Amino acid sequence: MKRISSLLAAVSLPLFLTGCLFDNDDDAPTVEPPPPPEFANVRVIHAASDAPLVNITANDAILNGLESVDYQVASSRFEVETGTYDIGVTAILPGENAEVLQADVTLEADMNYDVFAVGSVADDSLMLLPVTSEETAVEAGNAQVQIVHAASDAPTVDIYVTAPGAALADEQPLATAAFMDATGLVQVPAGDYQIRITPAGSTDVVFDSGTVALADGADLLVAATNNVGSGDSPVTLLVADGTSAVKLWDADATADIRVVHGISDAPAVDVIANNAVTLVDALAFPAATGYLSVAPDDYLVDVVADADNSVVAIDDAAITLETGMSYTAIANNTLAAPELDLLADMPRRVATEARVRIVHASPDAGSVDIYVTADGNIDSVDPAFAGVDYTTDALAETGYVGLAAGEYVVTVTAAGTKQPAIETGLLMLEAGSLYTAIAVNGSMEAAPPQLILMDDF
Repeated sequence: MKRISSLLAAVSLPLFLTGCLFDNDDDAPTVEPPPPPEFANVRVIHAASDAPLVNITANDAILNGLESVDYQVASSRFEVETGTYDIGVTAILPGENAEVLQADVTLEADMNYDVFAVGSVADDSLMLLPVTSEETAVEAGNAQVQIVHAASDAPTVDIYVTAPGAALADEQPLATAAFMDATGLVQVPAGDYQIRITPAGSTDVVFDSGTVALADGADLLVAATNNVGSGDSPVTLLVADGTSAVKLWDADATADIRVVHGISDAPAVDVIANNAVTLVDALAFPAATGYLSVAPDDYLVDVVADADNSVVAIDDAAITLETGMSYTAIANNTLAAPELDLLADMPRRVATEARVRIVHASPDAGSVDIYVTADGNIDSVDPAFAGVDYTTDALAETGYVGLAAGEYVVTVTAAGTKQPAIETGLLMLEAGSLYTAIAVNGSMEAAPPQLILMDDF
């Protein structure tokens, strides 16, 4: 466990000699050494689903390296010297950051402090939730669990922790918890369990972990958080063991994938998985599907002519789709040399910003500069992204860029020039929205590149 003896700086205590250098007086005062410091255990969890990345401070200094902390991330558990600290949460915003939460927290020796950022930015319910417990050793043969309801979108729930397959009608919930409630530390024999969550007083399961193993000696914090991934469950469990944290998805959670036809000289296509399942039928350039829910798995994907499935453009492209994740598959390049690229999407919406992603899938455009301006005038403006190349190894993209809400023009030029190849016109971007633009070849030979606009465009 990492120990921080001071959050701000190490304190050096000078030693002073009393009396004459050669004085052997037995009555000289005795200097008592200071008592050894005492420590508390601290962990910080970002559980506010529409909040941006944040920095965590204590007495106005970054706490234990906690910068740019994302949603559903829990820090390791670390030791902090006892005392009272001004804990702050600074939101990373487009333009200028701002402290959005503050609390004075007194840390006592041998106590655990799990500090959650919970609630919602959109409805002004964002707050700090400290969850405390006394440091307790896990008995041999047991696992120790503490459960926190940190999902602001979920109602009061019953939480069942049972043997796998046990009938809920025959079981009592481990806890009934409203938002921001927490159990104490609960020790159970190590082994296999099933965690199920229902609305309070009901046996209708809204989250089912399937079989999970609680290891001998495990000391776990389990937090219900708003689900921002795929699947129908309203919650995802965040499981932290003091060193790292993982997301525990509902057993029925899927993966989501959408497909973009970005090959300008190709006909309408079908997309077939594992030579058996038609995921997409008759998709023409430059169209895109909505998200399709599929089982998480490894797939071999064929892209074939819709008019004649024996005409194969892309054969056995290997992709892996993981539970809870969303993806965009882009067929790109030319019919003579087709490519299929899989991009991981981040569909979480952030209330303080518009999130924009631009993907370069136009081989005709070559290396480009991308400008994002208020009025489209790029004469005296540096590109937001310079020298972005079309590549066949992996499509170049900007990632998700947070912009303040407002009107913007996206302009794409050949790298090093100011001559627009693509210009969107004035776009109104709203906070809490997602915008994806994919640059592809023009619809006809020698036509300029164009943008496929997706999500909230």
